[in-house]
Amino acid sequence: MIKKKINIAVIGATGYVGLDLIYLLSKHPKTSIKYLCARKNIGRFIQSFDSRIKKKLPKISEIKNILWKKIDLVFLSLPNREAQKIIKKNIKYKHIRFIDLSADFRIKDPNKYKNWYKAKHLAKNIIPQSLYSVSEFVKNDVKKFRVISNPGCYPTSIQLALIPLFRKKLIKLKNITIDSKSGYSGAGKNFKKKFTHKNIDNSVIAYGIKKHRHMSELDQEFNKITKSNVEYIFNPHVVPTFRGLLSSIYLDLNDRSNIMKIYKELKNFHKKNRFVRVLKLNKSIGTGNVIDSNFCEISVCETRKKNKIVIFSAIDNLIKGASGQAIQNMNLAYGFKETIGLI
Repeated sequence: MIKKKINIAVIGATGYVGLDLIYLLSKHPKTSIKYLCARKNIGRFIQSFDSRIKKKLPKISEIKNILWKKIDLVFLSLPNREAQKIIKKNIKYKHIRFIDLSADFRIKDPNKYKNWYKAKHLAKNIIPQSLYSVSEFVKNDVKKFRVISNPGCYPTSIQLALIPLFRKKLIKLKNITIDSKSGYSGAGKNFKKKFTHKNIDNSVIAYGIKKHRHMSELDQEFNKITKSNVEYIFNPHVVPTFRGLLSSIYLDLNDRSNIMKIYKELKNFHKKNRFVRVLKLNKSIGTGNVIDSNFCEISVCETRKKNKIVIFSAIDNLIKGASGQAIQNMNLAYGFKETIGLI
């Protein structure tokens, strides 16, 4: 285990995810924040954006001020394609790790990236050097990589519930419906520009119905396990609450399965995963227990149809779905205790 503190730069410091990340890092005993970078508000203290942050930290500065030789780890919380540029330029510093919270290195096929994100990937040669990292699935691998790609919030909640079942071939790969609802913070600070619906502050909004970008992650990771196409529908929604995410996953059992096997497999798979709690069978669930935490709660429930079940998966979209998982990945990469700074 590394005992010394690691020196950190956070690029994209003033967004919702960036602020949560800084708040958590400011209390982490193994980190020292050296740079907080943003395009605007240069020279201001981060406390003017988030009063929860009590520790004295560097003023907000521009990326060009970073002394790269003195940094061990860079967190990037930026719009898509921005991390590609920064990592491509600075990958030459062999001692630095990068944890990217955008979609820039989530998709392994640059052609598929172009199809989903309507832009050419600017750092194709770095993609093979990166790891798509849902923490619970890569604990033994993450320390081997310098570029760690944090998954999206929706795919995190969904994969924690489904991947163990795909591995054991306990469910049918057709007719899966995933209905996910997230607090509006998931759309970023400019969410009102993205969603122009009436009464947005009091509305539930369905969007991205046919082709949401997170489907590209799900397709890739599902196929990696099943070696075949998983037929599913994914419907995301924004709900009028700041944070929290609940995925409702409707699926059919196959001939070798029943609801108790599903429950026991999830319970067994996650028994050593400190941040995943599998609740009692048929337990009612909401986001209240996971708000402001890095936990995921999963509940397996019967429906009125014998061979169809629903699995609920709840997380905080800004923490387990973003900043907290990024820190969890950092802890794994540097050999720190996985829960340090998060519990």
